[in-house]
Parts: sequence; C-alpha cells; structure tokens
Amino acid sequence: MKKIAVTMLLLGTCGILLTGCKKKEEEKVEVVPIATESVVSEEPETETETAVATKPSGINLLTGEPMDEETANKRPLACMLGNTVDALPQYGISQADVLYEVPVEGGLTRLMGIFQDYSNIEKLGSVRSCRHYFAYYAMEFDAIYMHYGQAAWAEPLLNSGVVTDFNGLDPQVDSIAFYRDSSRKAPHNAFTTSEGIQKGIEYKQFETQYKDTYLGHYTFATEADSVKLENGEDAAVVCPGFAVDKPWFVYHADDGKYYRFQYKQEHIDGSTNEQLSFKNIIFQYSDYAMEPDDKYLDIKTTGEGKGKYITNGKAIDITWKKADENSPAKYYDADGNEITLNQGKTCVCIVLNDATSRVGIYATEDDFNAAQ
Repeated sequence: MKKIAVTMLLLGTCGILLTGCKKKEEEKVEVVPIATESVVSEEPETETETAVATKPSGINLLTGEPMDEETANKRPLACMLGNTVDALPQYGISQADVLYEVPVEGGLTRLMGIFQDYSNIEKLGSVRSCRHYFAYYAMEFDAIYMHYGQAAWAEPLLNSGVVTDFNGLDPQVDSIAFYRDSSRKAPHNAFTTSEGIQKGIEYKQFETQYKDTYLGHYTFATEADSVKLENGEDAAVVCPGFAVDKPWFVYHADDGKYYRFQYKQEHIDGSTNEQLSFKNIIFQYSDYAMEPDDKYLDIKTTGEGKGKYITNGKAIDITWKKADENSPAKYYDADGNEITLNQGKTCVCIVLNDATSRVGIYATEDDFNAAQ
C-alpha cells in the first residue's frame, strides 16, 4: 500500500482471502482508511490475477523432460503391440515414453506403448488388436489410439465416438498406414512407420493438439530434486508376477534405471538391439471380471486400488484412484499425498487383484535368484 502523506488513524484492518486455483480471480477485503484530517488520495491498487493451472511449456507430459514446444503440444500416439513369442522382437518399442503391460486372455499379456514423439519411427509393431480397457488407459493420456482389430467386447466403446480410434481394420487406413512384414506370419505381420502414422492421422482428420483442459497424467520432480523414496524397501529386482512371459526388472545404480527382461532373456527392441529400460515402474492392482463368453477379461479401470511405486532402487506401497473414464488415474503414498515421479520413462504393469501374491520385490539380485 502506498504511504499516506499525513498522519492518519487506521480503524480497519487488511485481509486478503486467497482462493484456490479453480477460481478465476482473487477476492479482496477493501482497506478503508478513516483519517482525522485530510489525506492524499491513493491510486487504485492493481488487481492480482489468480494463478490457473496450465500445461507446462516445452515439457514432455509423458516423461517430464524438456522437449521442443511444438512436439510437446501434440497428442501422443498409443499403439497396441503383441507380446507373445511369435511377436518378438517388437520394433520401435524402446521409443515409447510410457509402456503399459496388461493381462489378456490365457494368462498372456499385451503391451501398449505411448509415444509423445512419433515423427522418427522407422518401424513400429507388430501392431495388434484392442481390448476395451486398453482404450480407456489410452484416454487417460488424451492419446490417439492405434490398433489392428479388436475383441467384440470393445466394439461399443470404439463406435461410441469417445475414443480417437485409429483402427487397421478400416481398409483405407490399412492401405495408408500399415504394411506387412513378409518374414512374420499373421497376425504378427502388421507394422507401421512415422509416415504411415501421419498419413492415417490426416486421412482420419484427427485433432493433433492436446485438449486445452488436459494438464498431463503424472506429476514430475525437477531434475535437481529427484525422488529417493528413502523410507521405501530396497528394490534391486522387481517382478509383476505375470504367468507366461514372467517379466522382471533389474536396477542399475550407475544410470538409475530399471532394465526389463521377459521370456528368460533381455527385452530387446528389434530396431536398435537396445534393452528396454525405465526410470519409474508402477504396479497397479486392479479388479476384474470375465466377459460372458468366459474368455475375455473385463479389467476395471475406474475406482481405486493398491499398488507399488518403484524408482531409484526403492519401492513404496501406493493407492490409485480414478473417478471416471474421462480423467487419469492418480497415485498416492501412505500419507495420502500424490506421488511425484522422477523424470524419464515409466512402465505401468496392471496386476490382477487375485495375482498379487506373485508380485516380487527383492533387495538384491541374489535374493531374486534364490527365489526362482
């Protein structure tokens, strides 16, 4: 407040009521000076605008890392990838910023890679079919959802218009966006490229910019203030307990990443011969039911459940909550605080609630080897 030129008696007090970020502006309690003699008039104070949550500029919303602003503002691509022995190796998978591994029928799992930058993918696939719960996970990231075919139980969702559906069963999309690798047998022979993805998006006239209301899925730490989980349990090796591919992750302290293995060997990207690695791992325990055919799963993607968050060689118990299909799942620590992820790639493993006994958190590699 500006100084008053003459002596005055203030009979009022000043209070400022700060509103939350959802209100458009701050409310103020006006200060009314009552003077015993004439005063010099004050100029009106400038009204302060309340901070409104916005998308960070020039940040990859999938990893929290700096990225050129144009690419960072684009909607990501979520692509279904096969994960049976016949589908290995996958190509282009190491370029995914977030990777989901989720059970499907017969104890198998399928993968969904989410790519913020898909402009330089030489080969991606094999691209496989949709299960409806994968589409819901893709919606959490405001992603364009790419797949080749679907289970019948997914058709009502895909036809509803709420999913940005990039489906290779559309003959025109197939001819524009996909090609067949003659060295693979169907259904593991459908692949795409950056050029095919872009042509398919243009043909379908998809919106390519994030929704104005979308602020991101995760909260990330700054590079200088990494998450240590100092009170967590030691986690040199972690296993989500999937029955067929039996994946596990081994922590490398030299670079702070977890390296992924499955089918008794390193999980390798066929394009680069690079082993998949992640800064963050989330185990998300989820309820499920069987569809009426008693073959396909119906994994519950809303509600809440338990899980684990793993980073920097440590693991903690978490809970997750998701109010509806139009919002992302949020993860909380034991004190009810939303967890902060370290910058970098994240692998999310959806673990069925009746299979959590197979989850393994091992303090050392020797402990892991002894348990096998």
